Amino acid sequence: MKLAFIFPGQGSQYVGMGRELFEKYIVVRNAFHAADAALDMPLTNMMFYGPEEHLRLTFNTQPALLAVSVAVAAVLRQKGVVPEAVAGHSLGEYSALVVAGVMGYEEALISVRARGTYMQEAVPVEELRLAAGRGVEGRGSVGTR
Repeated sequence: MKLAFIFPGQGSQYVGMGRELFEKYIVVRNAFHAADAALDMPLTNMMFYGPEEHLRLTFNTQPALLAVSVAVAAVLRQKGVVPEAVAGHSLGEYSALVVAGVMGYEEALISVRARGTYMQEAVPVEELRLAAGRGVEGRGSVGTR
């Protein structure tokens, strides 16, 4: 049987995401702590406790979703579940690149933080959710670059 992982784009975030996995798996703790260090901010705390309005800011949302996606893939890899292909919608492309080994995790975190910052600057906060929903942030792609 062939298996593919498909990673989500922005909009699937919520306060508390990844917390149960963090408590259960050291590989998740390591991934989240690496994200905090790479971004020099308490991303994990924001993911677990909010406030929601901070997590919804694109420059926070994007690294948070990347961290959770990569951490989940690491748990699955530990359990012997390894995809033959990866894909991602928009932001999810970065998770796919990391899981495929094409891009480093810290490099991806820094890149999506910058990406989110540029998107946030380009579109006012109140309009960003609507714009992202219409596909302004990208179309996504399959495979790797």
